[in-house]
Amino acid sequence: MAIRTILTEPNPILRQISKPLEKVEKDQQKLMDDMLETMYHARGIGLAAIQIGVPLRIIVMDISKEENNKEPMFFVNPVIQKKNLNFSTYEEGCLSVPNQFAEIDRPSTCEVEYLDYYGNKKKIKAEGLLATCIQHEMDHLEGILFIDYLSKLKKSMIIKKLSKQKKIDRIVV
Repeated sequence: MAIRTILTEPNPILRQISKPLEKVEKDQQKLMDDMLETMYHARGIGLAAIQIGVPLRIIVMDISKEENNKEPMFFVNPVIQKKNLNFSTYEEGCLSVPNQFAEIDRPSTCEVEYLDYYGNKKKIKAEGLLATCIQHEMDHLEGILFIDYLSKLKKSMIIKKLSKQKKIDRIVV
């Protein structure tokens, strides 16, 4: 397993639409292992493959709170079948939009079909934080970031901040 570099906004790769996989094989499992290690290292709860520059429809997540009791989840080619009409609000952040947070409204439950780590077809009914996290990560597969739900002004302020941080990073490195 290897820790990969997480791309940050503004980066045009993050705006690409990810492609579905034909099937899950050892290379994709290795990618998922790397994604999981990268996510844990960054102290996140979800990561889409596009966030490490791989435009494939793969998501890894772990919303467990305990360090010693990890519950990783793997979603390949996820598709939301149903969304609840009731919304819940969570303060979201994103590894690709570091140190920025905003309250986002999303459907409170959703049903998702996907392939698991081994390529087996699965279906899950998600609610609460899990539903929010799945929808957040699935947005990445469509080239959408949580800041796209914000007003134009707030979004542009965040992007400006991130651009300045990138310039500083380049000088320091």
